Amino acid sequence: MELKHLEYFLAVAEEKNFTRAARRLHVVQSGVSATIKALEHELGVALLYRSSRHVELTEAGAALLPKVRAALDAVQEARDAVAEAEGGIRGTLRIGTMTSVTMIDLPALLGQFHRLHPDVILRLMAAPSGSGGLANSLAEGALDLAFVSLPGGPPAGVALQELGSAPLDLVVPATHPLAGRSEVPLSLLAGEPFVDFPIGYGNRTVTDSAFAAAGIDRQVVIEITDIATGPAYVQQGLGIALLPRFAVPRSQDLRQLTVTEADLNSPVALAVSKSRQPTAAARALMEMAGVDLPLRHDLDWQK
Repeated sequence: MELKHLEYFLAVAEEKNFTRAARRLHVVQSGVSATIKALEHELGVALLYRSSRHVELTEAGAALLPKVRAALDAVQEARDAVAEAEGGIRGTLRIGTMTSVTMIDLPALLGQFHRLHPDVILRLMAAPSGSGGLANSLAEGALDLAFVSLPGGPPAGVALQELGSAPLDLVVPATHPLAGRSEVPLSLLAGEPFVDFPIGYGNRTVTDSAFAAAGIDRQVVIEITDIATGPAYVQQGLGIALLPRFAVPRSQDLRQLTVTEADLNSPVALAVSKSRQPTAAARALMEMAGVDLPLRHDLDWQK
């Protein structure tokens, strides 16, 4: 079994598609297919269910995946040690990110990182299931670190350090009966149709928790996945929304109100796996972001 077998298997398992895996590995698709077949022949078992559109792991493939990640992590640690001894950092840094992290200037942070560590390849990934999906990817070893919003706390195996928080304002059309107010109690929002995010997104968790604590039922009429489009849906009359203050542009067609009787702050945090040693590249980015380093022997990192 060669290192290439493990790298190709991991790419296919994560991409769930041979074409995307080949593109990620910068090789031809036939080479990926041949390598996976050779690995299956050596192990004497099928690792993937194949179809014309995507692939899925067999039971044997699912059992192999965490072992492959652990083996490749160990190889990366060895490479990091050699690179650091020579005064440089190399490798690939897999970063999970929300669809909008305006509170943190992520392009500026990564630009500074790239200038200091040009040999590190940066891979940004967003999860359709929001911060909850990013946290699960961290726990599974598919990401090195992630910028998330997890008001309810991280799942097992993930540690958080809060970087800041954004207040959620009520956004209503200028023609809405509440538009003339500057503040509104949460109790007045009962029965209003809402534009919101799917369950698993940090803002949705904050909002659901506030309404549940107040004993108020709420109707979500449309779920969106991009914060930046939220004001436009409100402007078109689909409902009102609780959105981060930074995400709402100045507009004559919209009004922003402060909601009282509720704690509506959406935290942003950097998350890492508790069970995996951060790579040299991950540690460098965390240091740049002013984040303490979580090591395997120091797991009490959540704040």
